[in-house]
Amino acid sequence: MECVIFIGIQASGKSTFYKEKFFKTHMRINLDMLRSRHREGVFLEASLRTSLPFVVDNTNPTMEDRKKYIELAQKYKFKIVGYYFEPNYELSVERNERRQGKEKVAEVGIRSTLKKLQPPSYQEGFDELYRVRSDSDGFQIESITKDGAR
Repeated sequence: MECVIFIGIQASGKSTFYKEKFFKTHMRINLDMLRSRHREGVFLEASLRTSLPFVVDNTNPTMEDRKKYIELAQKYKFKIVGYYFEPNYELSVERNERRQGKEKVAEVGIRSTLKKLQPPSYQEGFDELYRVRSDSDGFQIESITKDGAR
């Protein structure tokens, strides 16, 4: 039983990372897709009650945003894993420009999320934390230790 929480600005590669790493093993909970907190809650509750591994594929920029997922996952005894997508504003804006329709985010939205982005910490309740860097070669993942070393 695993709860994976993505943390990062829009167009940082979170959804692509999900498709590459978790598509076959974890249900995806994503507000862009579900379109309301009520629907998100229904899918979250179903995952918790049925012990189904899931990924929260939202920006989750602040400790407060992540708190509700962490507390629920702890209640149901899920392992809580965080993936922090190290911000690369220029690359995110470039990716966002390639998006079409509703997938495209206003640049001000990316800047706003970047301003409030708080890197995750073990004190929040994570069991494991990883830093993800995205570039033209794909994703580089490194473990974040409890003492903050790499």
